[in-house]
Amino acid sequence: MAGERGHFGTRLGFILAAAGSAVGLGNVWKFPYLAGENGGAVFLFIYLGFILTIGLSVMLAEFAIGRRAQRNPVGAFKALKGGPWVAVGGMGVFCGFIILSFYSVVGGWTVAYAVKSATGLLANGDAKALGNAFGGFIGDPVEPLIYHALFMAVTMAVVAKGVHGGIERVCRVLMPVLFVLLVVLCIRSVTLPGAGAGIAFFLEPDFSKVNGAMVTAALGQAFFSLSLGMGAMITYGSYLSAKVSLPGAALWVTSLDTLIAVMAGFMILPAVFAFGFDPGAGPGLTFITLPAVFSQIPGGAFFGTLFFVLLAVAALTSAFSLIEVVVAYLVDERGIRRFQAAMGAGFVIFILGIPSSLSFGVWSSYTVAGKNFFDIMDYLASNLMLPAGGIFISLFAGWVAFPKLMEAGEGGIEKSFRLARIWQAICRYVAPVAIAWTLINGL
Repeated sequence: MAGERGHFGTRLGFILAAAGSAVGLGNVWKFPYLAGENGGAVFLFIYLGFILTIGLSVMLAEFAIGRRAQRNPVGAFKALKGGPWVAVGGMGVFCGFIILSFYSVVGGWTVAYAVKSATGLLANGDAKALGNAFGGFIGDPVEPLIYHALFMAVTMAVVAKGVHGGIERVCRVLMPVLFVLLVVLCIRSVTLPGAGAGIAFFLEPDFSKVNGAMVTAALGQAFFSLSLGMGAMITYGSYLSAKVSLPGAALWVTSLDTLIAVMAGFMILPAVFAFGFDPGAGPGLTFITLPAVFSQIPGGAFFGTLFFVLLAVAALTSAFSLIEVVVAYLVDERGIRRFQAAMGAGFVIFILGIPSSLSFGVWSSYTVAGKNFFDIMDYLASNLMLPAGGIFISLFAGWVAFPKLMEAGEGGIEKSFRLARIWQAICRYVAPVAIAWTLINGL
């Protein structure tokens, strides 16, 4: 089975694939509206602080665990320690199923809106009318499922081709495309009349707005935007050559992820301010407010289409890593061939996503504690499983496996890593406490 696992062909390919995993809807969709809801610049600065400390440290821990063991999350914990720690890897594999089931539904929405924007169906400056149109779309029992199926089919096809021939090859194309689209849309946004207010909102911090809820939101976004706690970076790390510097790779991936989140802020917030819309409009900022903004910009259909293509690309690069966690487990631990593993896992995830899609329409009345099926899946993953995974991964790297992770010549971190003790202290104390704070507040 080792031959089927494969490895990334180049350091650049690995960095682009790992950055693609981190860069997803959390960066391009969620970060701008969270910044809008939480004071703009002050949220950005607190977010950057958490990224460079806790986020970078946990990412390095996942890379180190994966490369040292050369296995999927379950196999990695089994190889490095075993016992109850194997359950942490199992939770990561289960996370891949849960998250991608509803994530691919939203990914399908981005594809649908790229089509709708290109065909002129979103050429309406009335946010209320666009809100009704969005509600009608996600409430339809058939159309969103078609796009959900299309999104999953592309994801399965790429991952079935393998790490080097599928994920790496596609990410080497998609990530530069994503960056170019972001640059074009940023330039268009910041040059709009009245965009200066949005730029100031995003760059001039008002520290009087700092509160516990904002700090919690910034920490949660820093953690979740890097695809941490679900085993994706452990899996990608297991495909990495021992010649690659792990601290350097972690820094590159974290930097690219952060750069794209900041660019997303410049892409969205100046445009929203330029036309007098509410920057704190929440999730509706993407599918309701922004189409209204684009409809008022010269060439709006073109830029709107580019924006939703950008969202779809970001969603796909993250989806590859989510399903790869499951596929790697099936290949390594169950001896299933990669193609069958990708097809089988993808089909199960598609089926699991059907209730999430229908929960906005015909199944909307079926709720538990006020949450529909989509909300329950999101809550289970984002508020419980990912924070728990992050806590256990940090503790494992800092207390249990640190000597093995530092073994030079065995796929460990380089002995020349001068910040090793600081990294260990963050994994032992700072990251678990901070992530636990996020988990408790998320409850």
